[in-house]
Amino acid sequence: MGKTLQRIAIVTGATSGIGEATVRLFVSSGYGVVGCGRRTEKIASLQRELGESFAGVIGDASEESVIDRLFTKAEERFGREADLVVVNAGRGLKGSVSTTDLSELQEVFDINVKGALMFMQKASQQLVALQEGRFPEKAADVVVVGSVVGRHVFPLSTVYGSTKFALHALAEGLRREIGPKGVRVSLVEPGIVVSGFQDAAGYGQEVLRTFRERFGPLLDGEDVARAILTLVSQPPHVHFSDIVVRPVRQDYP
Repeated sequence: MGKTLQRIAIVTGATSGIGEATVRLFVSSGYGVVGCGRRTEKIASLQRELGESFAGVIGDASEESVIDRLFTKAEERFGREADLVVVNAGRGLKGSVSTTDLSELQEVFDINVKGALMFMQKASQQLVALQEGRFPEKAADVVVVGSVVGRHVFPLSTVYGSTKFALHALAEGLRREIGPKGVRVSLVEPGIVVSGFQDAAGYGQEVLRTFRERFGPLLDGEDVARAILTLVSQPPHVHFSDIVVRPVRQDYP
């Protein structure tokens, strides 16, 4: 590449919402970024728009082969290993314990928990090895995008929230494992963010309208992306391990 990049990042769920906003902000901040998503045309569009600082991988982030390809792509495209990963891919599921459509349960757990765990495990192995001899001169980060419903049980999305409770536990467990080895693990818990998430989760426009009336102005992906950039921009010895980002008027969850 013709320019020196500050950091090399991998972002899953890069084709919409928080993931896409994070990719764009990282690139504008001088990072090289590998982004993963299932929407072929969107990945191609990002590559055209963002140029040599972005490399796309098309695939499902719950598949081990796709996760492996992300790390390989970083070295192939940018000539060095990734030192920052954002575990963002996931999907919603509306409903309480008594009402959730269980036919969708496996897919939700596969991407929100199993896929995230595989990505975190691969990242931990890569980044711990990378940090040997580098810390505290250089930073390495695993950023996990959770949710306020992984902290507070919310009847409208109880089952989805349970996957975020699991993800939060995995993030804290990983922090305790690899923080002492010079790798920061940070959990970002957004409140209500307006994106394609609501449609995919099956929430209707009436629900979103209610959220706007009760809590608006709501967050967008760029708001959360700025929080992520703040985390990873700290000096290597400084760690913000857990950040909750809500609209000001959102009192619960």
